[in-house]
Amino acid sequence: MRIKLAYGRQGLTVDFPDDATTVIEPREAPGLPDERQALFQALDQPIGCRPLRQWLKPDAKVCITFTDITRATPNERLIPWLLEYLAPWVPPENIVLLNSLGTHRPNTRAELERMLGKEVVERYRVEHNDPENDAAHMHAGTLKDGTPVLLSRHLMEADVRIVTGFIEPHFFAGFSGGPKGIVPGVAHQRTVLSNHGPRNLSHPNATFGITRGNPLWEELLSAARLAEPVFLCNVTLNTHRQITGVFAGDLEQAHKAGTEFVRRESMCAVEHPFDVVVTTNSGYPLDLNLYQGVKGMSAGARIVRAGGCLILACECSDGVPPDSAYERWLKGARSPAELLAQVEAAHTVQPDQWQIQIQAQIQKQAEVLLYSALPTETVRACLLTPCSDIERAVTERLQKAGPQARVAVLPQGPLTIPYLQSA
Repeated sequence: MRIKLAYGRQGLTVDFPDDATTVIEPREAPGLPDERQALFQALDQPIGCRPLRQWLKPDAKVCITFTDITRATPNERLIPWLLEYLAPWVPPENIVLLNSLGTHRPNTRAELERMLGKEVVERYRVEHNDPENDAAHMHAGTLKDGTPVLLSRHLMEADVRIVTGFIEPHFFAGFSGGPKGIVPGVAHQRTVLSNHGPRNLSHPNATFGITRGNPLWEELLSAARLAEPVFLCNVTLNTHRQITGVFAGDLEQAHKAGTEFVRRESMCAVEHPFDVVVTTNSGYPLDLNLYQGVKGMSAGARIVRAGGCLILACECSDGVPPDSAYERWLKGARSPAELLAQVEAAHTVQPDQWQIQIQAQIQKQAEVLLYSALPTETVRACLLTPCSDIERAVTERLQKAGPQARVAVLPQGPLTIPYLQSA
């Protein structure tokens, strides 16, 4: 059975045994016949609030947030169309486009031109969230532990705040999109570190597909509400990056409608755990680095048996990324167990600690192999086992597990979220 895995820009085709393989893919929703018209209609008929045109005045300062290069949002279509919609009411000099990086690295000029289009970058003011710069953020309130909610000054000083993005299952926030466009998207690092700390991340409901009852997501929502009024513009996508739905309007209500749509398309029950699970991180741009690849690991880990094998195909063309807090965490330990002990012993939450905690917990459950463009020594330094041949690795581990062993394949990684029916 030949299966094409989402890997980098080109994909990766691998042979799997016909009689032992279960393929788990999202139910493919068709793309909208006219994406631009669907967007305009959603802006004029939003969920839970006034039409966007009623928010606009010629002297209004508008801030539009957009997701960074590690996300699959079709910014190159969505942002120009949104600017076209605003054009009759708001001049370009009154609009700032804010890259909702969270704590990720800034994108280069060339990346921005690919993401937004050269004309947009040349004509409009484009800013990055600056997560460690106190002066770039404003105090909006506090989290439950007293940590200040510090949000981008560009967003808070705007008269009209439009938050864009796309909705997919998220490995600890339930779903992406919605309030995540504000926290962590345009928040200060202190706010992000507190929300993403062990007090929230260790809760069993901090996982794929759960929002209500997930303390991490509920805190994200309450923090994001401090930026209101906010007009949300989220989309859903199929595996071809075609827009399958536009969910615009109230921050919570529009996001909820989008998550219900995604849940029907992406969540998939299985009857039993598998001896081997092969997953991806949904290909480029989502598999730019290993940090993002932990999402793909998390999707596969939900259905791998204890002591089984998880194989992640994640290109990592942008590295681990290099010189990141995530890389320093990994290189500062000799084993996943030691890594987890360091996380649990930390007195304060450090950048990227959440990703480290999740990866180490997965490695307690199963052997994790990585097929990537990273050098072998880099993979080993990241406490993972390099894999140069997925087909051979699967064959060897199925033989070791016995004649009844089975492998599950998630070609699109976390775009499909499997779960055990008994769970």
